[in-house]
Amino acid sequence: MSFFEVIDPVFATYVLGNAPVKRLATGFDWTEGPVWFGDAGCLLFSDIPNNRIVRWSEDGVTTYRQPSNYANGHTRDRQGRLVSCEHGTRRVTRTEWDGSITVIADSYQGKRLNSPNDVIVAPDGAIWFSDPHYGIMTDYEGAKAAQELPCSVYRVSPDGGIEAVITDMQGPNGLAFSPDGSRLYVADTGRMFSSDPQHIHVFEMVDGRPVNGRIFHVVTPGCADGMRVDTDGNLWSSAADGVHCIAPDGHLMGKILVPEMVSNLCFGGHSKHRLFITATTSVYSVVLNRRGIQAP
Repeated sequence: MSFFEVIDPVFATYVLGNAPVKRLATGFDWTEGPVWFGDAGCLLFSDIPNNRIVRWSEDGVTTYRQPSNYANGHTRDRQGRLVSCEHGTRRVTRTEWDGSITVIADSYQGKRLNSPNDVIVAPDGAIWFSDPHYGIMTDYEGAKAAQELPCSVYRVSPDGGIEAVITDMQGPNGLAFSPDGSRLYVADTGRMFSSDPQHIHVFEMVDGRPVNGRIFHVVTPGCADGMRVDTDGNLWSSAADGVHCIAPDGHLMGKILVPEMVSNLCFGGHSKHRLFITATTSVYSVVLNRRGIQAP
């Protein structure tokens, strides 16, 4: 069985023929938001409909937090703390080292956020998150509720100020910075129950702000959801048939084939060379000849 599809010959040097795609755990309803904790040797990820955050390690699977307020995406800040997007409370939070929860953002200009989805941390320590409406459109991944704000991407400065920085997308979703922070990638998966175009945008970062946005790549089959970047600037995106590796110039280099629809991914392992993949009901991993850009 082949786990890889090579389109650009360079991709063949990124994968290892004797390193299979392995299913680590299954039996979930919709997995999302993987984040690696190298200092604890574990992966955290969301099982959104079951309202919990799950912890995977080589010792097995346990529940890290339940209820999780229907948490979706996660990352770690520059101090290594967990930052989470919560559909149920319509907010972004930080878990402090003592276990207490700090609210980073829950409103903008006096109106409630929609359902924060994905979150990343910029080189300057600012927290960026996408806020589509997916978590408030049904009761499956949160609670159905009225939408008060447009779907946007927000930046929370290190001093706590919040600003809507991208406001012209239908359904902003996955986020990723290039290794040097000069580019921002944003997946637009469109409005729920619509036929909106779905594509990955790229922006140039100038003085900490995204400018010159343009379509970077269109994922098929399916669409881009979660994304991560490796040390050479290649973008690794979720897709309906697995994980797609996209070169910095936007061309598709190859695919990691996964038997379930992929929602998100992150790099981890002892050398940040192991790709962890959340895919519908399961979590997978594969060791690559690549190193990812990943929080501590």
